[in-house]
Amino acid sequence: MKPTLALSLLALAGIANSNATPATPDPRQSGGATTVFDASMSAFSHPAANISPSRQNDFFIGNAFFKQPWVVAPSPTPARDGLGPLFNINSCQNCHVQAGKGHPPLSKDDAFLSTLVRLSIPPKTAAQRAMQRTIGVVPEPTYGDQLQIHGIDGVKGEGTPRFEYTEIKGTFKDGETYTLLQPKLLIEALNYGKLPENIQTSARVAPALIGLGLLEAIEETDILAQADPDDKNGDGISGHPNYAWDAAQQKTVLGRFGWKANQPSVAQQTTTAFNNDIGITSTFRPEPSCTTKQQECRQQPDGGKPEAQQTTVDAVTFFASLLAVPARRDVEDTSVLQGQKLFQQAGCAACHTPAITTGSKAGFPELEHQPIQPFTDLLLHDMGEGLADKRPDFEASGNEWRTAPLWGIGLVETVNGHTRFLHDGRACNLLEAILWHGGEAEKARQAVLTMSKEERNALLRFLNSL
Repeated sequence: MKPTLALSLLALAGIANSNATPATPDPRQSGGATTVFDASMSAFSHPAANISPSRQNDFFIGNAFFKQPWVVAPSPTPARDGLGPLFNINSCQNCHVQAGKGHPPLSKDDAFLSTLVRLSIPPKTAAQRAMQRTIGVVPEPTYGDQLQIHGIDGVKGEGTPRFEYTEIKGTFKDGETYTLLQPKLLIEALNYGKLPENIQTSARVAPALIGLGLLEAIEETDILAQADPDDKNGDGISGHPNYAWDAAQQKTVLGRFGWKANQPSVAQQTTTAFNNDIGITSTFRPEPSCTTKQQECRQQPDGGKPEAQQTTVDAVTFFASLLAVPARRDVEDTSVLQGQKLFQQAGCAACHTPAITTGSKAGFPELEHQPIQPFTDLLLHDMGEGLADKRPDFEASGNEWRTAPLWGIGLVETVNGHTRFLHDGRACNLLEAILWHGGEAEKARQAVLTMSKEERNALLRFLNSL
């Protein structure tokens, strides 16, 4: 008798701790009762399916702030002025189109619209090491910790990033060849002086926003139970948590969000993006995104102190926390089930934990005690030299990345019109993303290299069902 999908999920989730619930009543419900059944371009834009009618209005208010373009201060619309003086985009929606996933420039003429560049330098002094404990990195003194490519009138943007690609060719065991693109980040037209020789850079594409509140609702103990920093079980996987500074609590807590798990909460991720990406100040990021060496920037009028009122920040945080995860598709398809088995056999589930149950989440009853299928352990893993950015962040090394959630991954092309994956979007499709895996995932990569064409297609069918 063919095993049911629920039993297959049970086997996949066996690596999770005893508090995890491996399957949902309906195996399509990736987000438990919050799941929405929409596979269209709007699949990432819905509120949780179990939201009450009285709270839907709050969700759509947050969505309006998420989409609104900010303008230069002073303006006739003071509720949305304060853009810049340095910035990358003028609204959240510009990076996360349809609340979805960004991509690197797709041609040499494209600008960096939904991809940003992080900057830092290695700490050398006691003061810099103390800064690293609360910021995660030591910002580059002139340009700060993020390159901002635009400036308002009277303020020059910081510089222009671009990628150069080198082709890396390889062969599967069955003889089929593949080509990977190795990006080299270049920053040109620097308007505030040269970058130092010891500059650390990292390009990051904007991730999809679905399911953030559910990830925040997972109990910390359940995340830590999956950690094995010393690889005591000998499986070659040594995931460990990152710990980041929480500005609201004024202490170091478990990191969950961002490519290196350097943000502790949806709220802090929101205020950081307002400040770094749009140049908007808030209660917890009260200073403009100008360094002390950028005097033109610091002399510009502001849109208030702070520019984003707490009600605005709360509304966007509410919206982002309740963005629903779309349902899985083709869950009983024979090829999908085969691919699911191959996913487990290759060892992918050791990091991409299939299923777990959320805990309590104050103010968000929709997210509490939901059996979910995020396919992530939220831990840091060494992904090898090929993916390394050599830029540590809090306790994440330059080789380490947080396990990316896989839910919704099969709908990225439908929602956002591309299939670019990994932190800098270098992978042109899901198979290339797998082939970039190294370090702790090298064994899984080798398993995929030995698969037949039929098996590789089945694996991709499974991933595209998520």
